[in-house]
Amino acid sequence: MEAATQPREKTMKVKVKIWRYDSQTGERALKEYEIEAPEWVTLLDILDLIKDQQDGSLAYRKSCRMMICGSCGMRMDGAAVLACKTRMYDIVQAGHVPVISAMGNLPIVKDLVVDMDPFWEKFKAMKPWLQPGYEEPPEGKEYRVSQERMNVIHKEALCINCGCCVSECNAMESSPEFLGPQALAKGMRFVGDARDGATVERLEDYSTEHGIWECTRCYFCNERCPKGVDPRDAIAKLGAEAVNEGIDRDMGAKHAKWFIKSTETTGWLRETELVPKTQGVISAISQMKFAMGLAVKGKVPPPFPPHVAENVDEARGLHKLVQQQGRQGYEGIVQGERSLARLDHHLREDGEVPPSEGSVGGMGSLTSADITPGEEPTAGKAD
Repeated sequence: MEAATQPREKTMKVKVKIWRYDSQTGERALKEYEIEAPEWVTLLDILDLIKDQQDGSLAYRKSCRMMICGSCGMRMDGAAVLACKTRMYDIVQAGHVPVISAMGNLPIVKDLVVDMDPFWEKFKAMKPWLQPGYEEPPEGKEYRVSQERMNVIHKEALCINCGCCVSECNAMESSPEFLGPQALAKGMRFVGDARDGATVERLEDYSTEHGIWECTRCYFCNERCPKGVDPRDAIAKLGAEAVNEGIDRDMGAKHAKWFIKSTETTGWLRETELVPKTQGVISAISQMKFAMGLAVKGKVPPPFPPHVAENVDEARGLHKLVQQQGRQGYEGIVQGERSLARLDHHLREDGEVPPSEGSVGGMGSLTSADITPGEEPTAGKAD
């Protein structure tokens, strides 16, 4: 009996360009590689094939190959990716030759390998360990926290320390001292932990000159995070909690407070009052010449009467509801995340699928009617 023949695995020719770098000489060179590979390969598989078959001197990091360890962070066409997550089939079919380079905002050691020491130093500055703020249960029993309380830090706990967010951070590019999105997301993971007793101390540390308020809100970190941590959202939670705890000396905190007050009262940011409320009266007076120049060009709206948004009652209703629920600080943002997640998954409170106009695409805006007072999701329920 003849042995059954195995079908040949489908292959494709993959081209990539890789920036090679020698830190000892400072020499850089963009080198193109072409290799035959199975159709299922990832970028990391391509790098392995190149190193094994064509150029053993190529340097890069890898470990788990399953999007867990975070070792294989690098840039493809200028945007940070995990090499083990990036499939090559569609790229090849499009006829595109991607350019692979080391991550940004970190010193390059060789080729695609960066020095992670600055990254880990900022991580350590967060004091990434629990500082218990609870009494031990009697008789040696276990201290238990509900799933609802742990859901608060669900996204932040997903971080695998890959550095993709740091690579794309505009604030770190202009100010290397900035703590950065990864470190601050880790900070929120502990600030939001019900077991931690050092919330105020942490927020004081995180609110320094190069902390929470130095973020430029570009959202590139959210865009490039491969695990859905959304570091910018974590930074927003830290800022909200800092203000809630009265840690509002920074100009960024003052700006945020006035923004909230403006939207609550008129539904708009009252820009003519922003400088005195944020920087102080003396600073506002010193900038009068600049302000008058803007006014002449029609760039300054008249301060009186204040323009009130047509549906300002909705904004006020949301403010009032959050206050009634006692969800100031990060809890208000977490509540909003949960409501938006339900809309994103086309779910109502009863679990039914709403009509198409109720989906995120046709919703338009979130209103106070979308948030149920006092609700807490139960364990196992979609957030």
